[in-house]
Amino acid sequence: MTWKLAQSTELDNPNLLLSESLLTLGNGYLGVRGNFEEGYDGQFKSIRGTYINAFHDETEIKYGERLHGFPLTQQKMLNVIDSQTVEVYIGDERFSLFEGEVLSFERNLHMDRGFAERIIRWRSPQGRETRLHFRRLVSFTVKELFAIDIRVEPLNHSEQVVFFSTVNGDVSNYVDVNDPRLASGHAKRLNVTDIRYEHGLSLVRDTTMITNLEVACATATAVKAGSYIHAQHTKHYAVEETYECAGGEPVTFTKFNVYTDTLRHGNGLVESGIAIQDLQRDTKFDELLAAQRDYLDHFWSISDVEIDGDTELQEGIRFSLYQLLQSVGKDPYSNISAKGLSGEGYEGHYFWDTEIYMLPAFLMTQPDIAKNLLLHRYAILDNARMRARVMGHDKGALFPWRTITGPESSAYFPAGTAQYHISADIAYSYIQYYLVTQDEEFLRKEMAEVLFETARFWIEVGHMKDGKFHIDSVTGPDEYTCIVNNNYYTNVMAKHNLEWAGKVYRLLEEEHSGRLAELVKKIGLDSKEPGEWEEAATHMFLPYDEILKINAQDDSFLQKKRWDLENTPKEKFPLLLHYHPLTLYRYQVLKQADTVLAHFLLEDEESLETIRNSFDYYEDLTTHDSSLSYCVYGIMASRLGYRDKAYRYFKETARLDLDNIHGNTKDGLHMASMGGTWLSIVSGFGGLRVKDSGLSLNPWLPENWDGLGFRVRYQDRLIKVRVESERVIYTLIEGEDLPITHHGRDFVLVSGRETIIQWNGQEDEALIR
Repeated sequence: MTWKLAQSTELDNPNLLLSESLLTLGNGYLGVRGNFEEGYDGQFKSIRGTYINAFHDETEIKYGERLHGFPLTQQKMLNVIDSQTVEVYIGDERFSLFEGEVLSFERNLHMDRGFAERIIRWRSPQGRETRLHFRRLVSFTVKELFAIDIRVEPLNHSEQVVFFSTVNGDVSNYVDVNDPRLASGHAKRLNVTDIRYEHGLSLVRDTTMITNLEVACATATAVKAGSYIHAQHTKHYAVEETYECAGGEPVTFTKFNVYTDTLRHGNGLVESGIAIQDLQRDTKFDELLAAQRDYLDHFWSISDVEIDGDTELQEGIRFSLYQLLQSVGKDPYSNISAKGLSGEGYEGHYFWDTEIYMLPAFLMTQPDIAKNLLLHRYAILDNARMRARVMGHDKGALFPWRTITGPESSAYFPAGTAQYHISADIAYSYIQYYLVTQDEEFLRKEMAEVLFETARFWIEVGHMKDGKFHIDSVTGPDEYTCIVNNNYYTNVMAKHNLEWAGKVYRLLEEEHSGRLAELVKKIGLDSKEPGEWEEAATHMFLPYDEILKINAQDDSFLQKKRWDLENTPKEKFPLLLHYHPLTLYRYQVLKQADTVLAHFLLEDEESLETIRNSFDYYEDLTTHDSSLSYCVYGIMASRLGYRDKAYRYFKETARLDLDNIHGNTKDGLHMASMGGTWLSIVSGFGGLRVKDSGLSLNPWLPENWDGLGFRVRYQDRLIKVRVESERVIYTLIEGEDLPITHHGRDFVLVSGRETIIQWNGQEDEALIR
């Protein structure tokens, strides 16, 4: 039941726009929103979108007063050629859900089978009853392919059925001038440069206005009918095809759309599209469905999370994992954007959301995908070096706050570029990847260089004062508090970055001196620098308030007046849409987890008492206006034994888009929250942490669940974890015996065996069988 997401049948604009996002199909390269093939007849607004990961144009950023270092341009993911459109005519009547009578309507996303469908029984204004079955998929095995299959079955008539198919290159992006989370201009960024119908294919090619990137769509269509007449013609922006099918019998129309772009297919992108179509020429839609099922069977065999006793939350975690898979880039050109490939919010930019919220789910289940995300960051390291120079730093690398191919695309520096912690976040993800995979080649080749350059950056930014290393004028994760000194999150993450850079340097010095010599020459590294990293880490200033016994968010946060959240009108949330930033900056109020996030990522830096006091203090000040927030508070509530809170926060995270909790899912899905849903289970209820010392777990089961199960990969092992009310069962499915820590006690998992640990108030010894 929970493998199928059944969507609303309400045909009002809010529900239609919401379903467009929720029913998005994608494969990490190509994403298509869940639009109606036949459209909405102009009655309602639609965000009709097809997106290619990393395919973008550049637009000018206009400032009233532009100062040094402000970005001149920003990158923007583009809505590309629209191949979704298929109009269906029954006799002389055009099929529309907004005319005639809808006798039945079913709309589903099959997460185990990789397709979406609409099943409709429709009575036309003239009384003709027809059953229509729309199916669509974006292929996981042929990344360029988006296919549509439509079956039309006459029920009380023998009228001719006509399919009118369009491939349209004249597309624009969606804009909303009233929402800073969306683009507010530059909607039209593509020009149609080629329109043809040849070799039985509709061929459309577009070119971006500034970057000169090209995208092409090659479309093949076919009809299964007793008899039909086919015609086609081209316009200046589209290719149109018409199939007139004799009536009285069921007919099926199939449309195979192949998208190519210059990033992946070079200048011969049209020829590449034709070649891919040739390879698929004899493939049937049902064969594509079978390939989808095979791919997903493998994915779910590793990645599935099972919740016994709560179908809504089971649906939430599977939907989250499925959309993450559909959105994550799997080639060197792409990453995973804040909205994935489901909409245009945040203009397709990649944020630190990737490393802290989304990468862990792949790292622990599909490490090859996680590695690709890290390699993409490595590919833009030169841009990060240049950004550091622009910002006045002679050495090191400052990764951009928001980007697609490397340049900074954030025009608002207080809550953007000033979030220097992104360099430490990326370093953290590199360290986590190494701890999980023990990929020594990666450590030597990419990880060392990234850690060295980010460590050098902190030496440039910070300074010693009174025996402590301070980092001034930065912004932490909380965007309602900007440009502060000694943000705890930034400082402790920088400390971790610096410690590991020194550790990796010493490792290379002892075991891989040749590689170290190459790096020293490449980046001009002085032999004194590693000592500086280690000293800065040792003396890092971590703000602490002796009275409250908490880590202060920064030097000045506790001096400010507390925002009265309890008496703030509900309609004033999110605060960023109703209050000037300076107003927010002057109060103790948080958009999202900041210090609490640091305590999750690096819990061994502080005592449990400090972590608890900090959680209690900051929770009362946090609006959760960011979708990144609920999951962190839920994970830490689990850690602290606040079980009711942990469960409540998890529900908010797991259902955030399905229930449209933030009210803006129409603009795209909240991918970080979906990564946070996995983290809430595995790091929250499972208590999993990856540390230098190994793998540790502190599992517990919410009282209204019957059981919880998940799998993780760790150092060439595959481990199944099953949590029940009075026991936990660890099964080492693949790999050699593995020592783990469970609730502070050491156990050894034996290969191919179950380790059963029971608890009845206190834990018993493990039973291995």
